[in-house]
Amino acid sequence: MFVDRAKIKIKAGDGGNGAVSFHREKYVANGGPDGGDGGRGGDVIFVADRSMDTLVNFRYRYKFEAQNGQPGAGRRCSGKSGEDLVIRVPYGTVVRELQSGQIMADISTDEPVVLAHGGRGGAGNQHFATATRQIPRFAKPGLPGECFEVTLELKLLADVGLVGFPNVGKSTFISVVSAARPKIANYHFTTLQPVLGVVKIDEETSFVMADIPGLVEGASEGIGLGHDFLRHVERCRLVLHLVDVSGSEGRDPVEDFELINRELANFSAELAEQPQIVLANKCDLATEEQIAAFQAYIEEKGLPFFRVSAATTQGAREVVQYAARRLQELPPVKRYQPEFVAPDPNAALTDRSFTVRVENGVFYVDAPWMEPVFSVVNPDDYESMQYFQRVLRSSGIIDKLEELGVKEGDTVDLLGFQFDYIR
Repeated sequence: MFVDRAKIKIKAGDGGNGAVSFHREKYVANGGPDGGDGGRGGDVIFVADRSMDTLVNFRYRYKFEAQNGQPGAGRRCSGKSGEDLVIRVPYGTVVRELQSGQIMADISTDEPVVLAHGGRGGAGNQHFATATRQIPRFAKPGLPGECFEVTLELKLLADVGLVGFPNVGKSTFISVVSAARPKIANYHFTTLQPVLGVVKIDEETSFVMADIPGLVEGASEGIGLGHDFLRHVERCRLVLHLVDVSGSEGRDPVEDFELINRELANFSAELAEQPQIVLANKCDLATEEQIAAFQAYIEEKGLPFFRVSAATTQGAREVVQYAARRLQELPPVKRYQPEFVAPDPNAALTDRSFTVRVENGVFYVDAPWMEPVFSVVNPDDYESMQYFQRVLRSSGIIDKLEELGVKEGDTVDLLGFQFDYIR
């Protein structure tokens, strides 16, 4: 099954929490805090795999998560970092952030790409001991890993794109000039997925050709199969346009030529400007008058023209040799540059927005960023609560409560935890 689009969710691992621990050893008095740091969460890494040519592996699986970092432990032992998650995709896969549609990466080289970074581990209580706070009973929580919904879109990496109406001989032509063996039959839409073939000119020269199926009038608007496969022509450096010059199906070659070019232009203005070679196929079935009339029309447009017969291999060698020479003059296969700028991974440390509302005498504080902080606070420990109070004060929450008229003894609700306000 050929699948060239998919939507998935990627989640890097969360950092492990720092540990609250105190050194205890015989004959060692006042061992002090020795809580270790949490481990870093695993990254989500994309790698191109030459053995893959479809995104079918992502059709029935949506969520991909890297491993979380382990929490710290006593004796200053740091938690183990989470394992990275490696996602293998076909060469030419473009990854976009779902909401913005911006490109995050073009997986078109052997270089691994990190798309979601793991969260940093939290600091253990060993880091919070001071001359005046010798028994810190709190630690820092780990930060969450990055999480994105992304779309995967496969755009084939081919030097030459073979376009034309169904049943004009594209599959036969690519089978003649390369080792590709597509299904060939005398009916429309025989080819239901793009076919790649390596065209070898000599020991040192070769290029990749792609047979793009399903182009008909209205393909750029979703008619036929063309809307699904036009994207695979976008990277091509050179377009080979096959036309049935014999009119064997009752169509006019000039009209066919113009219709296909119109669909390419409607899909992408850049694609319409790509260099193009016109192949008059089925010359063995056409009259000299038919061929000459079409040749005059094409040469008037300044385009290279070749007479070919894919069925008999007539002209095929001359076409691929000319295409190889033309490719040497053209820029390399197009690579898409990243556009998406990921949010600051340390935003959890700096974004301290909150809201406070009063209902029935209770002051409700909505501050999502406080959740990891509160998770490592011990309500029964004096120093831990002092740390908690300093966070409330430095973030402006206490100032806001006082602005709204909170009095000593009033109830404050934070993340479902209720306590009496004390000055």
